[in-house]
Amino acid sequence: MNHLLIAPVVLPALAAPFITMVTRHHMDLTRVFSVAASVLMVIFTLALGWQAADGTVQVYELGDWQAPFGIVLVLDRLSAMMIVLTAILGLIVNLYAIGSGWDARGKNFHALFQFQLMGIQGAFLTGDAFNLFVFFEVLLIASYGLMIHGGGTKRFQAGVQYVVYNLLGSTLFLFALGTIYSVTGTLNMADLAVKVAELSPDNTALIRVGAIMLLLVFAIKAALLPLHFWLPASYAYAPAPVAALFAIMTKVGAYAILRFYTLVFGPEVDAAAGLGGDWLLPAALFTLGAGAVGVLGARDIGRLIAYGAITSMGTLLTAVALFTPEAAAAALYYTVHSTLAAALLFLISDLVIERRGVEIFPKAPMAQNGLISAIFFVAAIALAGMPPLSGFLGKLLVMDAARDHDMVWTIWAVILGGSLVTILGLARAGTLIFWKAYDADTEASDTTEEAGRPAALPFVATFALIAGLVALTLFAGPMSSYAQATAEQLFTPTAYLETVLGGAAK
Repeated sequence: MNHLLIAPVVLPALAAPFITMVTRHHMDLTRVFSVAASVLMVIFTLALGWQAADGTVQVYELGDWQAPFGIVLVLDRLSAMMIVLTAILGLIVNLYAIGSGWDARGKNFHALFQFQLMGIQGAFLTGDAFNLFVFFEVLLIASYGLMIHGGGTKRFQAGVQYVVYNLLGSTLFLFALGTIYSVTGTLNMADLAVKVAELSPDNTALIRVGAIMLLLVFAIKAALLPLHFWLPASYAYAPAPVAALFAIMTKVGAYAILRFYTLVFGPEVDAAAGLGGDWLLPAALFTLGAGAVGVLGARDIGRLIAYGAITSMGTLLTAVALFTPEAAAAALYYTVHSTLAAALLFLISDLVIERRGVEIFPKAPMAQNGLISAIFFVAAIALAGMPPLSGFLGKLLVMDAARDHDMVWTIWAVILGGSLVTILGLARAGTLIFWKAYDADTEASDTTEEAGRPAALPFVATFALIAGLVALTLFAGPMSSYAQATAEQLFTPTAYLETVLGGAAK
């Protein structure tokens, strides 16, 4: 077995307790070890991504117990892409948290940060449905602590709402797993795919109930309308670096839908017929529209970006709901783009809030107004899907994938209309924040950072995300080819099944 495959889970699992027990009273040492762990994570995941690029599927059998009896981690093109994206985003956000001083505003930020990375990476790599639940809980427990980092009444209230809503989702997840296990006798994803395909017609009703409950759970994680109510306040009041990392957390829900409803409950499975397209597609379109309206009507910067994240999730889930290889490829390309764009806007919002407050209305000119306004402009056209950045290409791919669908005109109209409303909302906010500010009578403060604050590092992090968006645009051809190969692997899971169930990795 390739022991490198377990590194993205083990590395943060070791770094978090080490930081807590050894360096917690020494902030400089804590930062050094946290960044070192993040750098190693990027190196390890890039190596795994390189190994998976040729289509090889690898399995790691924990305790040397072969599936379906033991717990397995599985690496294919899809999981490799997601763990690389998570690792890169984690490093950038970590640097921003250090540069902005957010990590010093409360206790145990870096330990919780590493535990959340562990949960996210484990969710992308696991080949077992119950352990997907376990990793969900790991990342959620860590996110609970990160949500209220720094204190504050509004942040605490949003955190309580976030906790309650996700606990309900976790409970429903257990019910779904229990239902599925009662019918199939297994929770290994590859084994489930085989068992579900062999089910007699008498057992399809109960397995369909389990599939519906799973879809609801993943819809909660992905903030799909009408199950999205936890996201606006949670993301708006969370510390900016935490909200930026949360940009990948909603993608866990989309990933789980794509994984389960191609591998286990695929289009050819009678027990799950119609679950995706009939239910998921309309909900995704409504999510896109609701998010765009929220962007237009937002009165504070945090909610503006939060609704922008909802809009991007609506576009992503629209592609996922089509359940074709072409649409899945478009969804994967757009996943990378929307994660980087949403994270960039959350970090920019923090730069703005630190200088002028959260409200969107004219105030005094703020320090570094020209630079921050330029970055905001780039992020706005990226999130809205305007040319020339990768969001425009991603939405074109999604629209092209819907060309043969019965609802093609509705899909195109919602995507284009949502883009128009989103760019209007972002333009309105940018005008009030950066241009109308010069109509105010008061003058800007000369104090732009706290004493001793390393002012350059936050801008390094934001420019790194911009560089990622530019690279995704310039290398759209290779990235699209990778996404297409990944989609083909998803819809023809023979190699996945043979590797996991046949012990081919040994």
